[in-house]
Amino acid sequence: MPAKNAVADYLDKASSLMVTMDTTVVENITEEFFRCLTEGGKILLCGNGGSAVDASHFAGELVGRFRKERPAMAAIALTTDTATITAIANDYGYENVFSRQVEALGRKGDILVAISTSGSSSNVLKAARTARRLELTVIAFTSELCKKTDWADFHWKSNTTITSFTQEQMLMVFHAICFGLE
Repeated sequence: MPAKNAVADYLDKASSLMVTMDTTVVENITEEFFRCLTEGGKILLCGNGGSAVDASHFAGELVGRFRKERPAMAAIALTTDTATITAIANDYGYENVFSRQVEALGRKGDILVAISTSGSSSNVLKAARTARRLELTVIAFTSELCKKTDWADFHWKSNTTITSFTQEQMLMVFHAICFGLE
């Protein structure tokens, strides 16, 4: 298939998936973020691979700004402190790299954003269980691959099993949440 056709086919499919996303849960999640932040809480974010980068990007939009000047919003990507991640992985195992940070930084009323396209990343699920135990709200961002979501209070799920499309939808949703908060 020539590159021109491949690119057009990909973008057509991505566009059709975007317009059929459910936005109701995104509105509810935005309201939960607003509640947390106005009550002095913070947003903790975690994920692996591309989801780790998405967690960092989302935190950056909240702490910095999205479109307009405004006070900084409290957000921490648990994916960016190399010394902490490697120390925890070495001493406690990789499955604990996020849960130990949630235990150290999370407080009742805070939010943990758990990003996992499969919905089955062991370290993300362990962080979610720790967050629930500490009375944080857990918000999951997953794909259609995720079959079980009893570990989250709120759950946004993409309408596809294709990881690249899920990641693109998540970025759009994260930006929509920032726009709603501003």
